[in-house]
Amino acid sequence: MEIEDVKDTVKQIFTEYLKMNGHRKTPERYAILDTIYSIDGHFDVDMLYSRMKDHENFRVSRATLYNTIILLINAKLVIKHQFSSSSQYEKSYNRDTHHHQICMQCGTVMEFQNEALQSVIENTKLTRFQSSHYSLYIYGICAKCDRKNKRKKKNNNPKKEK
Repeated sequence: MEIEDVKDTVKQIFTEYLKMNGHRKTPERYAILDTIYSIDGHFDVDMLYSRMKDHENFRVSRATLYNTIILLINAKLVIKHQFSSSSQYEKSYNRDTHHHQICMQCGTVMEFQNEALQSVIENTKLTRFQSSHYSLYIYGICAKCDRKNKRKKKNNNPKKEK
């Protein structure tokens, strides 16, 4: 699906959600939705705020961003992630299922797909529970930090000369 088609579809979904729940349909909310669906990958409120600041027609407060993100989460158009101490978000419409690897040293979040893992999770029978979606986070050390740690250890422990 083309990006403009996706944006039109999510705008329709959001409009229906706002209408059904008695919320106002403001130009700022639609500008925030459009900006979010222009971002590839994860974002936080600071990143969204700076992107919105660059937008000539819509200067929005952080409070408006937070409130709109909550509406978008409830409309199932945005997913909230809690990677370490900060909240990150990502668009959810028309996205492939993916998992996350989080480096505990540098905080880098890497997405990966694994069909076998996805199949096992989706085919797991849950007792008295109807799942709608899932997130998988794997915490560890990325290859870059691992190499840096090994170099640092090697430099701190030089071989003793005889």
